[in-house]
Amino acid sequence: MNAFVNIILAVQMLSALAMIGLILIQHGKGADMGAAFGSGGSGSLFGASGSANFLSRTTAVLATVFFVATLALAYLGNNQRAPASVGSVLETPAAAVPAASAPAPQPPASAEAATPPIEPASGAAQIPTK
Repeated sequence: MNAFVNIILAVQMLSALAMIGLILIQHGKGADMGAAFGSGGSGSLFGASGSANFLSRTTAVLATVFFVATLALAYLGNNQRAPASVGSVLETPAAAVPAASAPAPQPPASAEAATPPIEPASGAAQIPTK
């Protein structure tokens, strides 16, 4: 499965690089206007209008390959995760707080020692009830 993901990732990167190159090669819309008035741009390798069709179709095919590879990587990446438990986050109990590494200092033995230590209130104790 890992080799399959690597192959799809390589296809995605190669299609992205090829798309960048083809987009940079293509002429803008303003270049066609100059060729219409005799600017000399019509004598190209692919002909007067052949380069636009060939390059734009190749770019569209590479964009489709890129998006399909992206969707495949997202699908495969989502399936490799462990399934989450069903239910709400509010229904799960809170994690226990680990005890401090050093013991708490003992209060001096006096009249105040008879009172129990004050524990921090939990979130449920802070919610007012009717």
